[in-house]
Amino acid sequence: MSRTPETRVSTSPSPRSTGDIAPSTGNQPPAIPRVLSIAGTDPSGGAGIQADLKSIAAHGGYGMAVVTALVAQNTHGVRAVHTPPPEFLAEQLDAVSDDVQIDAVKIGMLACAENVDVVDAWLERTPVPAVVVDPVMVATSGDRLLDRSAEEALARMLRHADLVTPNVPELAVLAGEPVVRAWPEVLAQAARVAERFDTLVLAKGGHAGGDAVRDALVSASGVIAEFTTARIHTTNTHGTGCSLSSAIATLFAQTTEWASSLERAKSWLADSIRHGSRLNVGSGNGPVDHFAELWRRAAAPLTPPQIAEKWWSGIADVRGAIDDLRFITGLTDGTLEGDAFRHYLVQDTLYLRDYSRMLAAASTLAPTVDEQQFWASGALNALAGETAVHAHFLGDLSVVDTAAKAAATVAYTDHLAATAARDSYAVLIAALLPCYWIYVDVGTRMLPAAAPDTPYLPWLRTYEDPAFADASTRAIEVVTRCAAEVDAATRERMWRAFRISAEHELRFFAEPLEFVAATVR
Repeated sequence: MSRTPETRVSTSPSPRSTGDIAPSTGNQPPAIPRVLSIAGTDPSGGAGIQADLKSIAAHGGYGMAVVTALVAQNTHGVRAVHTPPPEFLAEQLDAVSDDVQIDAVKIGMLACAENVDVVDAWLERTPVPAVVVDPVMVATSGDRLLDRSAEEALARMLRHADLVTPNVPELAVLAGEPVVRAWPEVLAQAARVAERFDTLVLAKGGHAGGDAVRDALVSASGVIAEFTTARIHTTNTHGTGCSLSSAIATLFAQTTEWASSLERAKSWLADSIRHGSRLNVGSGNGPVDHFAELWRRAAAPLTPPQIAEKWWSGIADVRGAIDDLRFITGLTDGTLEGDAFRHYLVQDTLYLRDYSRMLAAASTLAPTVDEQQFWASGALNALAGETAVHAHFLGDLSVVDTAAKAAATVAYTDHLAATAARDSYAVLIAALLPCYWIYVDVGTRMLPAAAPDTPYLPWLRTYEDPAFADASTRAIEVVTRCAAEVDAATRERMWRAFRISAEHELRFFAEPLEFVAATVR
């Protein structure tokens, strides 16, 4: 594509693919699930909404929290509970759902019957793809945490639940039966609860002795999946129920698979429990280390290939949306309107003029002569490709000189300019990379699929230029090597700049058909 800097002077076109609509995920799970925790607080940070938010974040979700009760507690236990008015709980719930699309809800401590009724009514009028209920009803010691009316209200609310995660005493209350301890009896009781409330039940076997801990996902018809893990002998178990249920909710929002979500959540929780003692929080039953895996990854050096794989998979949703755009399919099969293609060429030319300036800026900041030469060559070739290739397909460039930048072009070039002005060389080259990488990927797949009679075939053949692919490979090497050498905070800024540029690529590709549709109206 001519918009890529290494495209050489040619008489064939430069596809900067576009599409007619913004990315649409349809029924696909969200890349970053928005998960709402409805629960009480823990000022010591180990349980309640504090644990939920850490658990959600640890699994790549965006956590939100609605507070049902303010709890004075620490690693030794609960000292006092203050329950705000139910009307305020309703205001919190509506404030979130009126504004944010919620992908999953985890419900924990509700404290009283009035709160349960508020959440029940909210669930009745608010569609949520997944609801996980951790019924905070009975402590593992056997102490009841809800009065009878609240327990009855919670039982009514469970018609909205997709998964319930009770401890063994809570399972017995939901079943309306005595507490059972033998594992086969726990599974049978869980199946009866699943049938009674038309939901899945997580049966927990942590209460039993021995070196193994069993958990099972149970439906009305029996065990769906059962998992056994080694028991970890530690006192850092504060908030494990909260953490597990919120992890499952987040993972399910991403996978839509309960069994695999439970398996991954259990593995993560075991690791978090195992490393909880190093937090050195409290003198009682301490919390788990929700981010043990994250700290481990941050401490381990990343290689350039690992970064390349992580970043490329991190924009899989953007790349898929680009592939689905009608601009791309229209270029390939020849059905793209000529006006849209011509508009694209004009905007591509305007973009390349600014992009070449940003490549030149990267050259001035480069720490080595080799990188300085690479980015400078890219800046020169961006202009050379724009002058020769675009002039060939437009007839001349006079139309470009009088054209205004479209909003998508302005947004993309502003992002690059702001990055160049405000951030480091490393972040700038990460922002420049998608123009190389996405173009090679899209172009090399479009050409073999092109219809023989598409009028855009000469344009698509610009992708055959080996210099184009070589420049992209070199850009990936330079950027990912730089990312491997910088500190974690800079690498995170590089990733964000890369991701934002990828999203601008999608918007740029979508804009020409939007322009044509607007002019027809």
